[in-house]
Amino acid sequence: MQEQLQVKVETKALIVGSGPAGSSMSLFLATYGIEHLVISKYFWTANTPRAHITNQRTVEIMRDLGIEDRIKRFGTPHHLMGDTSFCTSLTGEELGRVRTWGTHPHRESEYLSASPSSNYDLPQNLFEPILVDASSSRGGKFRFGVEYLTHQQYEDFVDVTVKDRLTNEQYLIRTKYLIGADGGRSKVASDMGASMEGKMDIAGSMNIVFRADLSKYVAHRPSVLYWVLQPGADIGGIGLGLVRMVRPWNEWLIVWGYDIDAPPPEVNEEFAKGVVRNLVGDESIDPIIDSVSLWGNNRMYATTYQSGRVFIMGDAAHRHPPSNGLGSNTSIQDAYNLAWKLALVLTQRAGEGLLASYQEERAPIGKQIVLRANKSIEEFGAILSALGVTDTTNVNEMRSNMAQLHDESPIGLSRRQRLVDAFDLKDYEFNAHGVELGQRYRSSGVAGDGSEEPPYVRDPELYYHPTTFPGARLPHVWVVDEAQQKVSTHDICGKGRFTLLTGTNGSAWKVACERVSDELAIPIDGYVIGPGQLYRDVYNDFAKMREVDEDGAILVRPDMHVAWRSMGMVEDPSHTLAATMRQILSL
Repeated sequence: MQEQLQVKVETKALIVGSGPAGSSMSLFLATYGIEHLVISKYFWTANTPRAHITNQRTVEIMRDLGIEDRIKRFGTPHHLMGDTSFCTSLTGEELGRVRTWGTHPHRESEYLSASPSSNYDLPQNLFEPILVDASSSRGGKFRFGVEYLTHQQYEDFVDVTVKDRLTNEQYLIRTKYLIGADGGRSKVASDMGASMEGKMDIAGSMNIVFRADLSKYVAHRPSVLYWVLQPGADIGGIGLGLVRMVRPWNEWLIVWGYDIDAPPPEVNEEFAKGVVRNLVGDESIDPIIDSVSLWGNNRMYATTYQSGRVFIMGDAAHRHPPSNGLGSNTSIQDAYNLAWKLALVLTQRAGEGLLASYQEERAPIGKQIVLRANKSIEEFGAILSALGVTDTTNVNEMRSNMAQLHDESPIGLSRRQRLVDAFDLKDYEFNAHGVELGQRYRSSGVAGDGSEEPPYVRDPELYYHPTTFPGARLPHVWVVDEAQQKVSTHDICGKGRFTLLTGTNGSAWKVACERVSDELAIPIDGYVIGPGQLYRDVYNDFAKMREVDEDGAILVRPDMHVAWRSMGMVEDPSHTLAATMRQILSL
């Protein structure tokens, strides 16, 4: 069939899917000047809120791309995100609150210290258009209503069969590289034979998107999430549901469970309104139902991210429930990792071996976040057990056990103490700072420096451990520029380029950057940070952060991860830097 079809489009990179992974990949490639095309079988970007937590790593990536201001403009800010409540309804008894997304005073300082950017709540239906618009303005091309059918790899290109869903015409797109960002039912992943571990559809959920002014129930405890526990209210008997803020405080999304082993429920408008009134706890409200959808919770991750000229990213590679708010963030970070590598290979400034580091670096992250998100769901069990709703299948007994929280008795004391411990456990879902920022890559795209990896002195999931150890994300600290304005180390680096940072005694490294840039035709920006320089370490934080001597060097990749470092000056910095770059870039 493919031999009979006409090649109607040729491109350097073809991206299948315009979700967070695909549209951000397009933005990165467009910014790096790489001609490409995005196709989507849909005629629209996301039409429901879906993903929403936008963590610091994603926001600082958007800062690097110059669109952080748009995240700030459309996102719900950090201070309105974090009073996560557990209650019997929005008008009912409040069982407790958990300070989330770094809003606890003790954690907030760590979040502020870790990144130049804050986190936000930005629903997917608002984020995707931002990405598409920014990419399009920089040369990214999108074709909506064009469906991927299959592909065939050759030595120098990939032929992709597509169908125009307006005309039903089938034709070929010839591309140097194919990127499958086509979601949790990815056909690209299936066609390329990606190895997967885990299981799909392990639990059923429904989304009810609605509009109603709930200010009087929530504005005094602002949060993204309100968990409602009503024994007997659903098929499973436990009755745990979620009322999620979409826009404060009049746009909402309810997540409610159903038995995935039974026929899917028929969710009409009357049913949806009933669920809303029940979880809000106010029969008088008249919500406007915008949409209803059913979906399955998954526990599956790819161990294969690349097959020749074909790659997968986003939900195509890691499929999991929305716990921890990791989905779109990890998808965007997949794209950030691959885009600069693909750009260098396509412009013949790196060998194809560099592309292998994408799987080496991102597959462990995909596995980590799938397991973490599913474990976060399991950790709700401690709350339910503390309340006594898992001790019996009798709904009246569940309610009686919950009422024991009020008792001045040993059993009441036990339930209250266990509930405190159970809420503390939810830190791993709502304040997993280490999971969000703490990735340390181990791959051919990183050159070791001979030192031992620093140990984690606190829980690596809960806490971010800044380090310049090769493979780690570059730590953020503030320095000042010539105008005495604060500038992050992340502002100095990135922008699709390699950067080398050194101290006052390391000026020879800056000269080396100029020589190696000319030799390899790859821009390497070298900066001495110190007195009398373009950037000055007035807070002395760079000196404390760098973990190398003043005449040492930190080489930073375009994705803000440390590529290599030298603990001090070497005999021939130009030779050393050139050899290191060749190793990293597979030249």
